Amino acid sequence: MSTDDRPEPPHSGTERETLRAFLEYHRATLAMKCEGLTDEQLRERSMPPSTLSLLGLVRHMAEVERAWFRRVFEDGEAPMVWSDEVDFQAAYDASRSTRAEAFAAWEAEVETSRRIEREAESLDLVGHQPRWGEDVSLRMVMVHVLLEYGRHNGHADFLREGLDGTVGA
Repeated sequence: MSTDDRPEPPHSGTERETLRAFLEYHRATLAMKCEGLTDEQLRERSMPPSTLSLLGLVRHMAEVERAWFRRVFEDGEAPMVWSDEVDFQAAYDASRSTRAEAFAAWEAEVETSRRIEREAESLDLVGHQPRWGEDVSLRMVMVHVLLEYGRHNGHADFLREGLDGTVGA
């Protein structure tokens, strides 16, 4: 991995600035964990029968971004990225995926999420979560997605540690 140039979250700031900064930090963390790896290394699974890989995590987080920003605040009928059904597990199978494909989808969803958040007047913006059949606030969505990144970046740490011995070998 290269030097750590992730954006530093503020030590004080408004609620919105803090949530936004921590989301950006965790998005950058996932990208950083994938730096310097080939498509083959990014597809390497943690252990059979798991399909968990770094590329699978990137694909999964594209689904998370879509499900929690686009589907809640813009289009409740937006299809999943890699599944005809609402199946978040499908994204983990990156066996035929490439860095270019996965990152293009993830980065597009991140940009949509950023735009939705920026255009919202406040964290009190309410949208409808179709999976739950309930209304949720932008505040809740940002916290939920932040927690998703935190959990999955923990997996990314484990996956990257397993690959670091093979990078450059």
